[in-house]
Amino acid sequence: MTGKLNFSLVAPEREIFAGQVDQVDAPGVEGDFGVLPGHAPFMTTLREGVITIYEGNARRRFDVKGGFADVNGEGLTILAEEASEITA
Repeated sequence: MTGKLNFSLVAPEREIFAGQVDQVDAPGVEGDFGVLPGHAPFMTTLREGVITIYEGNARRRFDVKGGFADVNGEGLTILAEEASEITA
């Protein structure tokens, strides 16, 4: 696998995160899922839970309160009902 995944996390008030990452794990309503570069397109709704972004050896985590995820040829976009970074 080569390349990076274009990822955007958007809440109603602003874009929370945008960048190229290695992997994103998210809480789908039908179960948790992970997205890597080149993933097949799909769309799903999200349940309340944690989104984890992997960038090299670093991880960032965001608490989300539902929303939608769209994976397409451009990357992954998550439109969250609410989202905030977990800093602890």
